Amino acid sequence: MLREDELEKLRKAGKIASEVRRWVEGYVKEGMKILDICEAVENEIKRRGGKPAFPCNVDVNEVGAHYTSPPNDEKIIPENSVVKVDIGVHVDGYIADTAITLCFNYEYLNLKEAAEMALETAIKIAKAGVKVSSLGAAVQNTIERYGLKPIRNLTGHELARYMIHGGTHIPNVASLNGHKLEEGKVYAIEPFTTTMEGEGEIEEGETGNIYRILKEKPPKSKDEKVLFEILRKNFYTLPFALRWAVKISPVKNFYDVFGRLLKSRHIFGYPILVEKKKQPIAQAEHTIIVFKDYVEVTTI
Repeated sequence: MLREDELEKLRKAGKIASEVRRWVEGYVKEGMKILDICEAVENEIKRRGGKPAFPCNVDVNEVGAHYTSPPNDEKIIPENSVVKVDIGVHVDGYIADTAITLCFNYEYLNLKEAAEMALETAIKIAKAGVKVSSLGAAVQNTIERYGLKPIRNLTGHELARYMIHGGTHIPNVASLNGHKLEEGKVYAIEPFTTTMEGEGEIEEGETGNIYRILKEKPPKSKDEKVLFEILRKNFYTLPFALRWAVKISPVKNFYDVFGRLLKSRHIFGYPILVEKKKQPIAQAEHTIIVFKDYVEVTTI
């Protein structure tokens, strides 16, 4: 069970995430640099007393997850695009994860609406002891009523202290997954939708500029060890952006050393996840704390 001080930190993280998500809705516009959006979101989190639990993801059209800007990114928000902004906040390692879809193309407003309705439906039936497969079935049924497809191989996930992806996954389709929501656990529920022309699945693309420490034991080479220890001290088990790493690096030949850490698998790069038929994706996400007979949505 969660202690009162843990609940307080989870609620604070959720409140900050909710405030930043609402702020994003009025801030992001077509033509804006994605780098400016990422940095603004991360600064808003810090200004409100939290820390980013992962780099701000800004995923455009067919990209479903894991894109954040590298240093000096020139990419912009295209006209008539479907944009997902995924926001993670932590307070002392206690995490809130939330996302919003900004639809600049009215043709795809139903994608956004279906994702939000599927999320709402899943939350309504969530409580301790409910099978995650029941949540997946509720999400799938809701999305299909809109004449759309859920993304089958993207899921919600358990959240633990300093861990974005815990042990249990929350499917977005009916499944044989026998896991149940547990009292005292924290989960992110996140339906993803695409068109009937889409495959309803994502595939891996290029690395999306987000990384995570993979090994505990540092490398032997001096420069690699120095950089590895700095990254571990600053980010622990949480994902970090390449642009964050560049700013705190004490080594002069950063990109060479960073590349060697990747090659030795001391760090891992997250690939961007793209709809297989390049159809647009929408997303909605909230974080819940599970109690015996109800759940508390921290990011509402």
